[in-house]
Amino acid sequence: MRQTLQLNLGQQLTMTPQLQQAIRLLQLSSTELRAEIQQALESNLMLELDEDEDTEHGEPEASEGPVAEADIPEDLPIDTTWDAIYEGSTALSAPEDAGEWRDPIDNRPALSASLQQHLLDQIQLEALTERERTIAEVIIDAVGEAGYLTQGTEDLLAGCPAYAEIGAEELEAVLRKVQRLDPVGVAARGPQEALYIQLEQLPAHTPWRDEALRALHDHPSLLAERDHTGLRQALGVEAEEVEAILALLRRLDPRPGAQISDSAPEAVIPDVLIVRRDGAWQVELNAETAPRLRVNAYYASLIQRADRKADKDCLRSHLQEARWLIKSLRSRSETLLKVASAIVERQQGFLEHGEEAMQPLVLREIAEAVEMHESTISRITTNKYMHTPRGTFEFKYFFSSHVPTSDGGEASATAIRARIRRLIQEEDRTRPLSDSAIARILQGEGIQVARRTVAKYRESLSIAPSAKRKGVPGR
Repeated sequence: MRQTLQLNLGQQLTMTPQLQQAIRLLQLSSTELRAEIQQALESNLMLELDEDEDTEHGEPEASEGPVAEADIPEDLPIDTTWDAIYEGSTALSAPEDAGEWRDPIDNRPALSASLQQHLLDQIQLEALTERERTIAEVIIDAVGEAGYLTQGTEDLLAGCPAYAEIGAEELEAVLRKVQRLDPVGVAARGPQEALYIQLEQLPAHTPWRDEALRALHDHPSLLAERDHTGLRQALGVEAEEVEAILALLRRLDPRPGAQISDSAPEAVIPDVLIVRRDGAWQVELNAETAPRLRVNAYYASLIQRADRKADKDCLRSHLQEARWLIKSLRSRSETLLKVASAIVERQQGFLEHGEEAMQPLVLREIAEAVEMHESTISRITTNKYMHTPRGTFEFKYFFSSHVPTSDGGEASATAIRARIRRLIQEEDRTRPLSDSAIARILQGEGIQVARRTVAKYRESLSIAPSAKRKGVPGR
């Protein structure tokens, strides 16, 4: 056999420590971010709070003391690389309510949503057909508290509308989409499938991902028995490599639904502030959520004065970590401002006139406006809040599905819900409006909405049907 030497060119995505940190910071809520910053201040002697008030409020910049801008590594291709990592995924973030409808009059923190509601909110933002959404709702109804499916395929098909004539293959295709919602692995048939789905969603170059997938698929009994010797032989790896595979699996969650079911409500701290100034709406960062950091000039100067190599290496490591964190925080702030500004630009009607003026909006529109991938927008809008004159809302509150109008336009589902609420508030309590009557009124206003859609929106507002509202004092 003749040996030859070949040169091949190719591109490979590398998850640098800086990039991993930037991705993680982007996904954190304001409360989690403050805890992260506090931990960094306590563990890194190079970091200190920059309490100088010499920059304009809301400017997304972190001071670095004596460290020059050129010294900060430029290998944080934030959005481009995130897209490559997460493209096609809809969730790989901290579990939290992803889009619960909120009354703008009620500005209190919302309680944790149920797992079902958390999933239903997400499918409203997914690019699903009406038929697929119907199947997804049947699947979500069958998800138990731990996140597993509680019904088999035949029972799920029986729960779908008979007229739709949905088959097992079509059901399975929608199930795969539900399983990749947040939390990833929900609607699995058991812990093995939940872990397998989570592994599939990891970047393809993740160390030991392929081996872990093989172990789950081909040797689940060896994993369950923690048979290290058997796994080593079955996978053809060394003992220390078995430990690495098991460590990767331990990072996953075999009960993804518990992330939502057991989550406790947190105080809402807005990430951005929306104010009207000089006749225009402006977006500012909330300085309380991300204190400005800088490098401590004194400790940075000690690098050149240290005599021992170990001391120099330690100081240099702290300095590099401090620079990475400062740059990652700056990138996070810039992305927040960019996305929030794009949302505000499209929802000025809501800010000025209320929720009935809310415009239909989907993640793709904001992604195109700020030139980022849809998956990145999904993460930056989850668990991030903006304070407006009408209350504090999660970014995802401003997204809603499109409903066609008679003139060929589109109306926001949020605006329609608000209109339904007002119609019911103003109804004659001796003759309350039925869902059919509300549908006719909306159709007369040019909004093409079916009776069952009205019923679904009414239920999402926690409003009883007309028979139970008769004679009840107005809301």
